[in-house]
Amino acid sequence: MNNVSKIFAVLMATAVIATCLTGHSNAGKGGLSWMDESITGLEEKLVAAYGEEQRARLQRGIHQVANLWRGSDGDAAVFEDFVTRNFACDGESLDAMFERFERLLTILRGSMNAIGVEFSKQVDLDIGRVMPFDGIFAAYSPGAHVLDDFFENKLAFVVLLNFPLTTLEERLEKGNEWSRREWAEVRLAQVFSKRIPSDVNQALAEAGALSDQYISNYNIWMHHLVADSGERLFPHGMKLLSHWNLRDQIKADYRNGGKGIVKQRMIQRVMERIVDQTIPEAVINNPHVDWNPYTNEVTKAEVADVDVPTPEDMKITNEREPDRRYEVFLETYKAARMVDPYSPTAPSLIARRFDEDREIPEERVREILEQAVSSPLMPKVAALIEKRLGRPLEPFDIWYNGFRSKGSYDEEQLDEIVSKRYPTAEAFDEGMPAMLEKLGFSKEKASYLAKHIVVEPARGSGHASGGEMPGQEARLRTRVGKKGMDYKGFNIAVHEMGHNVEQVFSMNDVDHTLLSGVPNTAFTEAVAFVFQAKDLELLDLSVETDEIAEAYNTLNDFWATAEIAAVSLVDMALWHWMYDHPDATPAELREAAIEISKDVWNRHYASIFKKKDVILLGIYSHIIHSFLYLPDYPMGHMIAFQIEEHVKQAGNIGTEVERMTTLGRIAPDLWMLKATGSRVGADALLDAVERALDVIQ
Repeated sequence: MNNVSKIFAVLMATAVIATCLTGHSNAGKGGLSWMDESITGLEEKLVAAYGEEQRARLQRGIHQVANLWRGSDGDAAVFEDFVTRNFACDGESLDAMFERFERLLTILRGSMNAIGVEFSKQVDLDIGRVMPFDGIFAAYSPGAHVLDDFFENKLAFVVLLNFPLTTLEERLEKGNEWSRREWAEVRLAQVFSKRIPSDVNQALAEAGALSDQYISNYNIWMHHLVADSGERLFPHGMKLLSHWNLRDQIKADYRNGGKGIVKQRMIQRVMERIVDQTIPEAVINNPHVDWNPYTNEVTKAEVADVDVPTPEDMKITNEREPDRRYEVFLETYKAARMVDPYSPTAPSLIARRFDEDREIPEERVREILEQAVSSPLMPKVAALIEKRLGRPLEPFDIWYNGFRSKGSYDEEQLDEIVSKRYPTAEAFDEGMPAMLEKLGFSKEKASYLAKHIVVEPARGSGHASGGEMPGQEARLRTRVGKKGMDYKGFNIAVHEMGHNVEQVFSMNDVDHTLLSGVPNTAFTEAVAFVFQAKDLELLDLSVETDEIAEAYNTLNDFWATAEIAAVSLVDMALWHWMYDHPDATPAELREAAIEISKDVWNRHYASIFKKKDVILLGIYSHIIHSFLYLPDYPMGHMIAFQIEEHVKQAGNIGTEVERMTTLGRIAPDLWMLKATGSRVGADALLDAVERALDVIQ
């Protein structure tokens, strides 16, 4: 018997907890003609047995079960017997049920996580050749059948019979009155709020794996970009992943003098060709060709970046990528749409992302994002950037990062410092305790955290992956080149370390594992941003800390937040467009993406940049492979700012991050009120920007 079978055997053996276990549903759900009569009879029978005080719980529980009961689950006799045997009629039985489900589901999640980590390791990590079957392993979802199994064996119905399903409105309005145990019960019931077939879950996993593979291999070999003059602007061996590394190179080139702007313009042209799919297919992840992104001409490479010889059968052609970017995007949409019929309370990915995952209504998120990117402070900050650059703004200046001081170090010096200190992923791993101490964690707590985090060399840009049960390691994946980690990689790794610290605390130190995590992804991004902002200090480099330097840091945060808020509005609009055009082709989606990117740009940036119809906001790889994830970033920036402001007052990142992250997965505003004393929003950032401009001007 394998581990998964053993877990199910244990779960089955403990399904019936006490002899008084008993059960609420839309009458006649699924066309079951007997359901109304069964519900009425059960309610009266069990109220007579257990008392009028149990009526409300019985009504709710019976209807929750009936809502998802199918004819294949059994007839009236089976339904009535199930409810009668599995209703927890007293506090002792309910406590035992809750504690056992919490423990066993944690074991299940942790075991599935361990399998998933191992199955996707060859694809995720830079540890050697990826063979065709590795992608199949990575696409396999060991948990794809779990929900289906739990409904088949009726464990899901045990939960639905005894614990409350809640609406977003209830969680927002009543959550501040609930105990920690009540919040944990809510999270337990939410696990079984949908009955999604295993083949749908598997399709979701496969679409996610396919899009991950597509994006993780979308590299541009920069030394092979050729200007009209024939000049090669980028160093030998440089390979940049779209969009992360391309964007970060634009940021880095603000410190490279006159040649920097030439390089930035070239990267912008590369990005535009990726978005509109005029990029030649032959240049993607290919060090054997040279490419002029302005003329779009492709020729055989005149320089060698790799030891592998040019394939003899390689075709050198200018033919564009055949809308593969949007084909992959459509596949994620189609997979997500398969869930819709099984999610009556959130019948679209859009609703699931906002109402269930973020637990902040979409309209409120949109208002917060537009409050930032449409702020009257934007042109004031833009004018200051123009003054500092000594030239009119160009579209790539949405990624301007010259406000945040890097002292007297340029990118090459920072690369050298980082590569010497962290030549391998193992070196970064060994250096974590010292870095965590610098962030304010005690020596003991830093050691505790480092022991729960393992650092691995990523094939893509890097990411953080948390454990799913206490004691399980969190994983920090970061890209490390042959010459060691560079500064961009270090900056990303510090960001991911913030995620890992949150993951360790919110899994191992929370009072209920059902509350493990944070309210939504924006909150873990917020913690990661707090860490990332300290990257230079972690390298023991001097950083300005006076009032003016702090004001510039605030402007940097604001400009970055506005940029990713605009990108998020593109992401949101694209998902609405796909739902409005369910039969769209990749070519039609491409045209829609171009028009939506232009529209968002024209509404928020055209008047500032004096340029219309820019499509750069469509470049983010998250749009293609992350299922409407992007809004978490600007929300994360704003939450991070609120947290940073609070930490400044409290004086210690370590102790405050630990306190905050152990609040667990409660409602976002409730978490924020307990953590910082204020609700989630843009006001704190905008107020700080006004003060910063006053200080500077």
